[in-house]
Amino acid sequence: MTLAIPAHSQGKQLALANAALQAGEADKALALLEPLAQPGGGAQAYNLRCRVEYMLEEWDRAANDCEQAVKLDAQNSDDHMWLARALGQKANKATFLNAFSLAKRARAEFEEAVRLNARNAGALADLGEFYYEAPGVVGGGIGKSETVAAELERVDPARAHELRGHIAEQRKDYGTAEREYKQVIASSAHPACPWMALADFYQRRGRWTEMEASVRSGEKLAERDKKAGAAFYDGASVLRATNRDPARAAKMLEEYLASGSKTETNPAFVAHTWLASLKEKLGDAAAAHRERAAALALAHEYKPAQNLKY
Repeated sequence: MTLAIPAHSQGKQLALANAALQAGEADKALALLEPLAQPGGGAQAYNLRCRVEYMLEEWDRAANDCEQAVKLDAQNSDDHMWLARALGQKANKATFLNAFSLAKRARAEFEEAVRLNARNAGALADLGEFYYEAPGVVGGGIGKSETVAAELERVDPARAHELRGHIAEQRKDYGTAEREYKQVIASSAHPACPWMALADFYQRRGRWTEMEASVRSGEKLAERDKKAGAAFYDGASVLRATNRDPARAAKMLEEYLASGSKTETNPAFVAHTWLASLKEKLGDAAAAHRERAAALALAHEYKPAQNLKY
């Protein structure tokens, strides 16, 4: 039981679990959290386990654990934010009636996260995204999203530009959207990832030449910026979505996996899974098999890797 683990040992174990999460080592993180995320355990253990399960796309389990974290620490803004994210993903997979209820709960949790910490940039950005995507019947509305963008401007100007870009896209004002995404690049200390976000915009608009040029710009910057390894992952994601240049996409994933800046939002086991698919497409079956095995060694429950047939 958790109570049998001394407080200083719990803190060390939580730190190790978080490091494993950031490195994309889902199985290791879950093993470290198992004795902590139990009755009598603390909110942080449940929050971390929720986040691991979220990256594994296990939405029900993630929502249950984040809900437990909120019950244990109702004043923690991040716990409410992660619960909202998990509920939102559950809503995307639910039947119509269940989706309606889950979406309303997600909105309430995002709003609570922002109420508890008005400077929580992640919660503000997510709340703004919810508002511009969701219909009015569950509390959405572009006007609400614009209000959030103004609040976000005071906390994280780059994210505010990104949110305004999404709002402009929702309004089909693509010229304004493009200018906002370029402002993210101009205002970022590490512009490699914003270049990939601009490439993603061009992908959505079918502007292939500009998309590929933006990917190359982000790639060159990431090669010189040790803190921008996530840009390789994001760029590979854009290329995969369009079935273009699989060799470049594979190279970028390899660069990401070799970097020292892996993050939980760009899980290493997902990168290995994508790389397996790309290697198979490039005719290297042995490499595809190795990459699938590497993904499952990090996250044996990850269904997209399990479902690969090589």
